[in-house]
Amino acid sequence: MTDEIKVTEAVEEEETFDIVVLNDDEGKEHEFMHLASLEVDGNTYYVLLPVDEAEDEDEEEAEAIILKLGKDENGEDMLFDIEDDEEWEKVADAWEEIEEDEE
Repeated sequence: MTDEIKVTEAVEEEETFDIVVLNDDEGKEHEFMHLASLEVDGNTYYVLLPVDEAEDEDEEEAEAIILKLGKDENGEDMLFDIEDDEEWEKVADAWEEIEEDEE
C-alpha cells in the first residue's frame, strides 16, 4: 500500500496597480505604478513607483515619488511636485505610517 502525498504550493497573489503615464518637459512618456492615494489636510496625493525601477530593482529598494493632485488652467486633473517643505514632511510621514502598518 502506498501513501498518497499531497503537495500544495502556496501561490502568492500578485498585487496589481493602475498605470499612470506622465510626460516630462521634453514630451517623453514615463510609466508609473499608482501604489496609493493619500488624503492629507484636504489634499490628495499620489504615491507612484516608476515601472522601470520596479522591474529592474527589488521592490524594497525602488524609490517611490509622491505628487499632489490638482487642477490645471483648464480645470483638468494634473499632478504637481510638492514644493513646500512642511507640506512634503506631512505627506511623507503619512506614507511612512501606511508602509509601517502594512509590515
